[in-house]
This record gives sequence, structure tokens and C-alpha cells, in this order.
Amino acid sequence: MKELKWILGSQSPRRKELLAGIGIEFEVRIKDTEEVYPDSLLAEEVPEFLSKLKANALLPDLSDNEVIICADTVVILNGEILGKPVDFEDAKNMLSRLSGKKHTVITGVFIGSKTKSTSFSERTEVEFENLSEEEINFYINQYKPFDKAGSYGVQEWIGYVAVKRMEGTYTNVMGLPTNRLYQEIRKFTL
Repeated sequence: MKELKWILGSQSPRRKELLAGIGIEFEVRIKDTEEVYPDSLLAEEVPEFLSKLKANALLPDLSDNEVIICADTVVILNGEILGKPVDFEDAKNMLSRLSGKKHTVITGVFIGSKTKSTSFSERTEVEFENLSEEEINFYINQYKPFDKAGSYGVQEWIGYVAVKRMEGTYTNVMGLPTNRLYQEIRKFTL
């Protein structure tokens, strides 16, 4: 059998770092894909659906020995998906809503080649401390979390000072559940 060539379907610096961290050599390929999903989907189903959508845009161009990994992460508060903020005020509103509360982070992952595929979702429950308006403003001004679901990156200042408790994996909140991904890659290559 030919040696597999791994493709990461994401430009996220965090996903690149995490995938490299589990010892996978890969190249990055992306194709602009409109991230839309049916209204009938439960919030918990959206990340896996979107990871498949991103992968389906890339699958037709894969060579026989290539395998794509795509992921999507959402932050869910009280059943509502908090996406990427459109501006400062939107980010401030999201972080104010997350302040002092528990929320769920779900990452959906798709692994696929021309002949087979698998997908899964991982969830992590995160509880934030109460954040002052000054702390929220500081974080947004310093870290500009406009490319992050829920307006925050757990690997940044806010993760150090605001995360009170976490149930599930830290890397899942960063955007790629490395433990589960590693296990799924092992199964995929059998």
C-alpha cells in the first residue's frame, strides 16, 4: 500500500500546531466554503456537519494516497451557537454573556480519503469566572479574537484568567481534540 499523505483542510494556526504536536506530517489545503447548515440541525450536530462540508469541497481533488482532516469548532451557550464575532461590540456582547457561566465547546472532525471516511464530535464543558467590563475590553483590544468561535481563544490570556473549570479536553477547546483524533487516525490507517 502507498504511504498516506495527510492534508489539513484548515489555515488555523492552532490546528496546525495541534496536528503537528501529535506527530503527523501534513500539508495545508483549503477551498473557500460557505459555512451554512440546515436550521433543523441541533447546535451539537453543526460542527460535524460543517467539518464534512469543508472536506467535501476538497475530496474530489485528492490523490489516491491522500487523506483529508477537516474540523469545525462551535461554542454553545444555552442551546445557541456563538459564532465568530463581526466586530468589537459583538465580541464584547458574547464575552459578557459567557461571563460567570458554563458553556459547551464542540469540535466536529472529518477524516477521509477517496475510498473511506469517518467523522466524530468531541465536547468540552467550560465554566468562566465573572469578567469585568475592563477585563473584557482588555482582552478584545489586546488579542482581537475576531477569528474565534465565541470570541475567545482558550490558549490566550482569557483562558489563563477566566476558565474556572473544564470537563473534557483542553485541545478540543483550542480547535482539535488531539487524543481522540490520534485514536481515530490509528483506526483509519488499519
